[in-house]
Amino acid sequence: MSVVDFDLISKQANIDPAAIELLKKSNQEHYANLNIKCGDQVIQADTYVVFHSIARGPAKGGIRIAEDVSLEETRRLAELMTYKCALTKLPFGGGKSGIKLNPKTLSPEARKMIFAQYVSNFGTFLKDGTYVPAPDMNTGPADMATIYGLTRVKESVTGKPPRIGGLQGRDEATGYGVACIVKRAVDGILKQDIKGVTVAVQGFGNVGKWTARLLHQAGAKIVALSDETGAVYMDEGLPVDELADVRLLSETSLPAMDSNDIMTMPVDVFIPAAINGVITGDIATKTKARLIVEAANDPTTADADKVLFDRGICVLPDILANAGGVIGSYVEWKQGRSGSVITKSETYHTIESHLVGAYESVVTLAHHTGISNRLAAQVIAVNEVADSMRDLGWI
Repeated sequence: MSVVDFDLISKQANIDPAAIELLKKSNQEHYANLNIKCGDQVIQADTYVVFHSIARGPAKGGIRIAEDVSLEETRRLAELMTYKCALTKLPFGGGKSGIKLNPKTLSPEARKMIFAQYVSNFGTFLKDGTYVPAPDMNTGPADMATIYGLTRVKESVTGKPPRIGGLQGRDEATGYGVACIVKRAVDGILKQDIKGVTVAVQGFGNVGKWTARLLHQAGAKIVALSDETGAVYMDEGLPVDELADVRLLSETSLPAMDSNDIMTMPVDVFIPAAINGVITGDIATKTKARLIVEAANDPTTADADKVLFDRGICVLPDILANAGGVIGSYVEWKQGRSGSVITKSETYHTIESHLVGAYESVVTLAHHTGISNRLAAQVIAVNEVADSMRDLGWI
């Protein structure tokens, strides 16, 4: 099932029916059973690689490791990447990889062996430029370094450590982009200064941590944070800078709160930065935030989206809000292809430039047509991909 409603989109734009039919199915889907022997342990992992669309360029999307990985989830995430890249005018299509494993059971040696098996099965796509992976849930720069060590093609993978062709600023790129969107929306939609705005962030991994840190530095008051181990709350604002090296929030002595309450507490801005599907229809009826900015992929169900729109709660969708990461990946990919060295300030400028342009297009269309920001973003993105298909002569 598609992540977008093509019937709704077609009411807002004249999309060629042939393009819609092409977008309803993945361009390519691949499966492998990765199997390794590490010491006395034999490990097997169902692995899915999906290229949803390559109309605009190489399929771009991260590799995630989780026990609940499925082909359907990988399809949805690949499709989201298609529209995210199109919305932000990047020369990429959408792809995704999912490795079905519990990452906590993998030793460092076993991780390297799993990624070596991944390259053995799918390396042709990486070397010829069909697919450009990056870090995602439970993967990171060290894993991307393993991939690069085997392909020896700098642009074959992004999210690498800077010393081996990675990008300065890539670590915080997604969080930097989310913070940019929040600041823009607080000013343009809430009509407030960022200083003193109350923010709750669900998820304290890379994206959540960087988003909280950058908004805190801009003057926002981060009143609540949560992760898989619990949640913390301070009405006067949390000491975010002191949490930079904290791995789990349960390790702190900060005042605790119920993790489930973070989604319904009265704040100016709520940022889901954890997993998909957390904002359900029931949660949406209780949400008290004035603005929701989706740092996670697909965190809001379709039922919840309708409830929030009907309640007048502004939602800035994932394909806009968390696109800073893929824009950073684009800069790193371009650096690998050209051999140039790009500074952190140049990376920040590129992220902000692409995101501000996309944000203005989305909120302008939503305002003029009376549709949600999510639908506006999807209309723009689908139209962009359809136009690319037409340029290619596919339709």
